[in-house]
Amino acid sequence: MKTVNHWIGGTTVEGASGNYGPVTDPATGEVTTQVALASAEEVDAAVRVAKEAFLSWGQSSLAARTKVLFAYRALLDANRDAIAELIVAEHGKVHSDALGEVARGLEIVELACGITTQLKGELSTSVSNRVDVAAIRQPLGVVAGITPFNFPAMVPMWMFPLAVACGNTFILKPSEKDPSAANKLAELAAEAGLPAGVLNVVHGDKAAVDALLAHPDVVAVSFVGSTPIARHIHTTASANGKRVQALGGAKNHMLVLPDADLDAAADAAVSAAYGSAGERCMAISAVVAVGAIGDALVEKIRERAEKIKIGPGNDPASEMGPLITAAHRDKVASYVKGAAGQGAEVVLDGTGYTVDGHENGHWIGLSLLDHVRTDSDAYRDEIFGPVLCVLRAETYEEGVALINASPFGNGTAIFTRDGGAARRFQLEIQAGMVGVNVPIPVPVGYHSFGGWKDSLFGDHHIYGNDGIHFYTRGKVVTTRWPDPSEAPDGVDLGFPRNH
Repeated sequence: MKTVNHWIGGTTVEGASGNYGPVTDPATGEVTTQVALASAEEVDAAVRVAKEAFLSWGQSSLAARTKVLFAYRALLDANRDAIAELIVAEHGKVHSDALGEVARGLEIVELACGITTQLKGELSTSVSNRVDVAAIRQPLGVVAGITPFNFPAMVPMWMFPLAVACGNTFILKPSEKDPSAANKLAELAAEAGLPAGVLNVVHGDKAAVDALLAHPDVVAVSFVGSTPIARHIHTTASANGKRVQALGGAKNHMLVLPDADLDAAADAAVSAAYGSAGERCMAISAVVAVGAIGDALVEKIRERAEKIKIGPGNDPASEMGPLITAAHRDKVASYVKGAAGQGAEVVLDGTGYTVDGHENGHWIGLSLLDHVRTDSDAYRDEIFGPVLCVLRAETYEEGVALINASPFGNGTAIFTRDGGAARRFQLEIQAGMVGVNVPIPVPVGYHSFGGWKDSLFGDHHIYGNDGIHFYTRGKVVTTRWPDPSEAPDGVDLGFPRNH
């Protein structure tokens, strides 16, 4: 059986704790790999390596860093398919979706390649008599990233390329459910010339996470995952004096106004709700239909959903793959099975779905729930699976109030032909990312990603300018130099002394 070990100091390091976790092929249900789970002592060893590497990397020139990053970008581009294959094998998403994940991660690597302009700083001259003031940004030291299973390549690339470009060294703790992509990213970074110890990968479970949160030499922590864990990460790491950005869960809404193009809205709802099997924090999981369009919109969504081809991620015909684990599949199914008892109309029931020849895979079909109540479990919880809830509102104001009442504020969208309504929506809605006729408003790499309310803990969003500010700290330098004409007697600098 394949074993995934740690990557520390530029090389593979075998697990020493004796603890291993199973990695399953979601399409077959077969355990194909085991991953080493680090002890607190192993985490400490990785941090010590990263701390030592920071002594030189933190002082390295921007030219040296960007040279590595440009080479890294080329290697990632050349290895897109290899990375995607690892994602398909361990996460289960279809190959095209995995390739898209790599492409979005590459956007942040490209942003990191331009770090020279992002770290230019500011200068004010002659603020007083021969006094200048400069503002500069410097790296923090050893920083850590804790990343989720749903994007095993993209989310790590949202973190470490910017962190190392800013001069930090990095400890990545990826999900133990699909760990291989993280090691591949680290190996390619080493091939690109990243010095040993600058990027390290430590696999593990809660013990490894707690060790990172408590370690005195880890100065900042980035996290993407569920809201309860994000809250714990933020509380614990902050209590230990660390800088924290912790992105939590979501319940993303799509408000569809009566004037919207219903075909476009239905297409968007299907792709945004069921893409990547709904296992993404930016999935649309609640559609709010305004006015009399609800029945027609639900029918158009149903027609499209029934045509989605579900199968193994390595089958080119597949449009949606399995869920990550059997336990998660069963949890998602429980929301559908309990929906009717809580007042919803089950338009499509995806529970009990299987794929011929892969009966032991973690399969679930697409589910569509109509007339969902806001007090039901299917609406209140982040399901993280291919379940779309449809709610009804009589007016725009009622729909906005419904969305704003949600404790989550990650992303939301409006579908309308009315520019005035869209303008009101983007100003009135309480969410960090807004789409206008765009169902999944994930910002491009040079803008930052992050939500509001229970979807974000900490002051900084991830990547973009916020990411660069998170991985650096400001310093202001005030200088005053005497004029050369005031040099002591006997020192001739060639300056006139008559003024």
